Amino acid sequence: MSVLDAFRVSCRAIAANGLRSVLTTLGMVIGVGSVIVLIAVGQGAQKGVQDQIRGLGQDLVFIKPSAPVRNGGPGAQTVARVGAASAQGLTKSDADAIATSGINGVAAVAPQISLELQAITADGNQEVTVIGTTPEYPAVRASAVADGDFITDADVTKKSLNLVLGSTIAKTLFPNGEAIGQRVRLSIGGRINLNFNVVGVMAPKGGSAGGTADEYVFVPVSTMQSRVGFVRSATGEVFVNQINVQTRPGADQAAVSAQISDLLLTRHRVSTPDFTIQTQNDLIGAAGQVSRTLSILLGSIAGISLVVGGIGVMNIMLVSVTERTREIGIRRAVGARGKDIILQFTTEALALCVGGGLLGIAIGVGLAIGIDGRTIASQTMTTVVQPWSVAVAFAVAAGIGAVSGSYPAYRASKLDPITALRNE
Repeated sequence: MSVLDAFRVSCRAIAANGLRSVLTTLGMVIGVGSVIVLIAVGQGAQKGVQDQIRGLGQDLVFIKPSAPVRNGGPGAQTVARVGAASAQGLTKSDADAIATSGINGVAAVAPQISLELQAITADGNQEVTVIGTTPEYPAVRASAVADGDFITDADVTKKSLNLVLGSTIAKTLFPNGEAIGQRVRLSIGGRINLNFNVVGVMAPKGGSAGGTADEYVFVPVSTMQSRVGFVRSATGEVFVNQINVQTRPGADQAAVSAQISDLLLTRHRVSTPDFTIQTQNDLIGAAGQVSRTLSILLGSIAGISLVVGGIGVMNIMLVSVTERTREIGIRRAVGARGKDIILQFTTEALALCVGGGLLGIAIGVGLAIGIDGRTIASQTMTTVVQPWSVAVAFAVAAGIGAVSGSYPAYRASKLDPITALRNE
């Protein structure tokens, strides 16, 4: 019996038991489709996180305190997040030292202080993240101003009460009009109230690994230092919770990080770092590791349905061998060899699994494309269909078909022709 003949016989046998064949194939369809969809979701999550990290800027090194220190004064619970580490912590002067150190590869430096404050306008109030920073921030963090101006050197020098709004918070605070020129009062626990003038609105940027940048409010770091006393040390140093360093394209970030670490250790007069340094590539690698683990987990869960589908195929093939014992006896009586019987039943199992695999691919890819960009359970879904996931799912389906059909085919080939012919 040729392979083509075996395929024709298999198709007739499948068609003769249409409903049973469809239900058997359904397990493979669900299994293959699930593998493709769940891996696409996992890969989409990985891409989303990596895009968010890349959206922070280009060629970045992030320096943060190792542990926060609580300072006294009003609102100290909030300012604990400023993150001064040990007695020294990170300060704006550390950022200035890095900028003027002449370290090869450093292009720009922007320190930042982050506080959670209440923004109050005539239309209501909203809790916001206020970033005290310098004019270098937009360049370092790949942000752009859509309307007005960002914080200037003059604002920092004069410790002005000018602020810049993220695109989303601008619409929230001023839903019915232009934000530029409006007044916003920033309140810290109701004890400190500062009236700021809106001088700029940032262009939409989207989410980032550190929060939603479009909901940030930006003020001069010097204003934060002079107006909010509890972000200063006893010596007048202003604590910062992060220093953003942009390196030049192609610079060795590991070497830059090592030189920055040496500089800060010397400045802080410590032998053990009281700060942490991470590069943007470190964050992308860590996020990729987590996402790959998620993809493997999701793929494994979907793979279980493939195994269950394969068990279903084996079960049906065993039943088919029992039901067609007489047919097998007739074939053996007219000259069919054992390997012809094996080929016949193995081909039938493969046809079921391969057909289910192809249909599962079509459904899985269609679902993955269909849910991309849609909001499900308040979460915008991102999916990435990987060609390797399609190939793996189909190969596994075909492999399961071959394995699940082998034992029933072997049993069929070992039937005694005389006994088989006597079977009713």
